[in-house]
Amino acid sequence: MVEHGGTAGGDPQEELAARLRLLQELSKRGVRALARDAGLSSSSLSRYLSGRTVPPWPAVIALCRLVQRDPRPLRPLWERASSPLPAPPRTSRQVPPPSPPAGVPRPPRNDLPRDVPDFTGRAAQLRAVLDGVADSRVIALDGMAGVGKTCLAVHAAHRLAADYPDAQLYLDLHGFTAGREPLDPDRALRTLLAALDVPSEKVPQEGGVEELAACWRAELAHRRAVVVLDNAADADQVRPLLPGAGSSVALITSRNRLLGLDEVPPVSLDVLTEQESAELLARASGEADDPEGRLARDPENTAEVLRLCGRLPLALRLTAARLRHRPGWTVGILVERMAEGAGEFDTAFAMSVRQLDRAKARLFRLLGLLPGSSFDEYVAAALADVPLRDARAMLEDLLDAHLVQQPAAGRYRLHDLVHQHALRTTVEQDSETDRDRALTRVLDHYVHAAAAADAAMPFPGLRRRPSVDGPPAELPRFDHKIAALIWFGTEYLNLLAAFEAAQRAGADRHLCELPRFMRSYFARRCGTTMLNGLFEHSLAAAQRLGDPLQLAEAHSDLGFARYNAGRTAEAAAAYESAASLLARSGDLRVEAELAMRRGYLRWDEGYVEEPLDLFRLAGKLYADADCPMGTAHATAYEAWALLQLGHREEAAQLARTALEVPHADSAWPPTLTALITLGVAVAHEDPDAAGEHLHRALALAREDGHRHNEAWCLNCLGVALRRMGRQEEALAAHEQAFSLLDELFEDHWKIHFLHPYAETCRLAGLPDRALRLHHEALALAPKLGNRHAEALAHEGLATVLDTTDPTAAAEHREAARALLPEVR
Repeated sequence: MVEHGGTAGGDPQEELAARLRLLQELSKRGVRALARDAGLSSSSLSRYLSGRTVPPWPAVIALCRLVQRDPRPLRPLWERASSPLPAPPRTSRQVPPPSPPAGVPRPPRNDLPRDVPDFTGRAAQLRAVLDGVADSRVIALDGMAGVGKTCLAVHAAHRLAADYPDAQLYLDLHGFTAGREPLDPDRALRTLLAALDVPSEKVPQEGGVEELAACWRAELAHRRAVVVLDNAADADQVRPLLPGAGSSVALITSRNRLLGLDEVPPVSLDVLTEQESAELLARASGEADDPEGRLARDPENTAEVLRLCGRLPLALRLTAARLRHRPGWTVGILVERMAEGAGEFDTAFAMSVRQLDRAKARLFRLLGLLPGSSFDEYVAAALADVPLRDARAMLEDLLDAHLVQQPAAGRYRLHDLVHQHALRTTVEQDSETDRDRALTRVLDHYVHAAAAADAAMPFPGLRRRPSVDGPPAELPRFDHKIAALIWFGTEYLNLLAAFEAAQRAGADRHLCELPRFMRSYFARRCGTTMLNGLFEHSLAAAQRLGDPLQLAEAHSDLGFARYNAGRTAEAAAAYESAASLLARSGDLRVEAELAMRRGYLRWDEGYVEEPLDLFRLAGKLYADADCPMGTAHATAYEAWALLQLGHREEAAQLARTALEVPHADSAWPPTLTALITLGVAVAHEDPDAAGEHLHRALALAREDGHRHNEAWCLNCLGVALRRMGRQEEALAAHEQAFSLLDELFEDHWKIHFLHPYAETCRLAGLPDRALRLHHEALALAPKLGNRHAEALAHEGLATVLDTTDPTAAAEHREAARALLPEVR
């Protein structure tokens, strides 16, 4: 066996060269003879023996076998000499839009619906809410449907916004929405955490609601935020969403008294008083302070209008809208029209709907079929199968009639009672075939819109067009990734609701395709748990369809979701299933994407050569499929893998090749991968160029607002600076990287960062810190199933302990040897 003494405290590349020179001595051969017998060129062997170049691992194996020595004990040293880096960003996990320029604060998140301009009455209840929030920080408003709970809660939240400047959030819990299940606490918490821009890796992916609730409370604890939790079904639904310690406040609305929240003071709403009702009717109809107006001239019929509306704010606004838009009507005519209804709700709704022309009435009815909480004009156009400008005009008329609400510019929603009325009406008046076609058009829209948004994201991979029928005539435009990110964030719950609607409708093709176009965003902003669930259903749908290519993609997608969740064995099994199906499909792009994914997995399992072969295969497949972006992606990864194998010149050349492929987004993953590979590859020969490449990558990651990539760039910069002999700067870079990782709770990445940081500490004369980092890696690696990192940690400990505790060093080295993968 090769001795493990010598230059333990020096540079690993020099130490490896010393070990190779010992092999040459054992061989009793000159350089030329040794090179010939090992199948190497004499010039390459000279560079290996002098320490100018790290040999590829097969060359080390060949040299060891010539002298009948086991090469495996040299593997950890060779890995360290090759400066193994954490895996490049596989999919560039996207965080919120880039930060504003220096000195310009990011505006706080404000999801509150628009405050109604004619808010009337409720003075005592508003005071109770504001005073109650000051005392207990959580208030629950309850009352019958249409009584104005949401209106009061939103009005109060707008009043509180100045005192709670960090965020103003709103979430509809759908406790009483017809045709929808109440929002479960898991999904609600993930939505709220995403609204606070909490990175998905900081959000618990496994475990239950309690872990998510703890994360939510921790995030609120250092913020001053006001949260409106609207339409709660019961105390169990809302309890995990309440803030804990800190200053943030929550306003809850529900039709029921939330008796299970003993610590939350209730504010119960009844119908408006007669005076408040009359005032609201006058303001909403445009006749406030008009002594000559129709209402003022006919107090008897005005009182009857109030009675027919039940003094409910929603019914009053609907009725007032009819009067305002019918200047020729008297109040008596209004009463006659209202008398045709059956009750205060149906009276107001039926009268409002009767005033609509046929096209608007049809759109209103069909709106009852929409999945999700809110919608835009594109969804309405698809639903009704009308041009976009017609949909926009009809929505404006429905808005004027108070049949739809506009919580924000370009967004519309239906009050629960209105939604219930619309759904009941469409079931009564529209055929099942017409309803099914309308829903299918909406599902088509969401698939095609998600595909368009996904295409604007900077992620390489499968960019196949949707195969579902009926592409909409018009779709939102996504000129850049920020627009796509904003759209995905806005449509998050609607996309999930569309997926669930597709399940209920048996729309298997939509179930296959919608998650595929959502994955670039959802895998990074909403966590791996949700993504795994979506792809499980997608796989079942593909199995029902029986299309081999769809089924292969579904297995591959589920495997990638499993991989991102750390479920590597399940990921490998899914990839095997995909591979067997793809062998018969002949789709080169899907095969290429699968090869890339298998390469990522094998790297995380501690292999280097096999991932290199897979990345090369992916590059060939992408080239054969005439997909230059995919080829650049594979080339960048091939360069990175070659760097790990010690082929620095070839790695640098391939990295330059990848950088020659233009892309609209300068921060897309292959660019960062190639820049970092190039920077580390030339660190010895050209430190100035190396620093330029690495700092450019770091600037791009920061400009992109991508903290994971920023951490990766910093760590690799530390490796390069260490190789330049600039140990203090290297330590600073590593420390910045770890500061980011600690903030992001990113153990899956941290395991790749610990060894390079520890090695820099050792060479900088900080053995105690190096030991601590290696021990941290030793504790973390088994939890992640990373035998390679565990072996590196043992070898790192052995190297540090060689001079102070040879016995312990030998034990660690033996443990590392036992963990090493088979020679490959």
